[in-house]
Amino acid sequence: MPLQLLIGNKNYSSWSLRGWLLAELSGADYQETLVPLFRADTHARLQAHSPTAKVPVLKTDDAGVIWDSLAIAEYLAERFPEAAMWPRDVAARAMARSVCAEMHSGFGALRSHMPMDMQRNTPLASIADDVQGDIQRVIALWATCRQRFGQSGPYLFGELSIADAYFAPVASRLRSYAVQLPKDAAAYVETIFQWPAFQRWLQAALKE
Repeated sequence: MPLQLLIGNKNYSSWSLRGWLLAELSGADYQETLVPLFRADTHARLQAHSPTAKVPVLKTDDAGVIWDSLAIAEYLAERFPEAAMWPRDVAARAMARSVCAEMHSGFGALRSHMPMDMQRNTPLASIADDVQGDIQRVIALWATCRQRFGQSGPYLFGELSIADAYFAPVASRLRSYAVQLPKDAAAYVETIFQWPAFQRWLQAALKE
């Protein structure tokens, strides 16, 4: 029985994008179910599947319902070890977990002022100081990952990993809001946009 992944709108739901990219990265056989957000019945429909009524939600045949994206990442990494979703090197893996956890719990200003909208392609009239601080922190994290562990490829830890799935929505925001970036950060955003799985999501988002 394939896994079932519940997601929200592809244009707007950054957490759904993370969960979906994780499923793609794992190579798992899964079914995608999209529950439209911002509708009168959205909460009731999601609550039928998840105790938090939020997306993403992964329904499994061996572990029940998993309703948090980091928990989904860990479950998939354990169930599909051949996919090497976390970096194999101990130090790289520890850092990857750290940056994902920081992304998971932080960057509130960036999330609030620059919500994901993959159909957008216009800058903000101005960027508040706290948003700029979040952007600079993202750029610094990317630079550190790439400098320390990115020699083997174009992704944060060289090869594709959970960390790239976690920062893909940020890359999307930075392009949607036409944020001017240093050369290396701009190159990483382009790398995310060239990721075939991300491209499939993007094309679906543009058609919503």
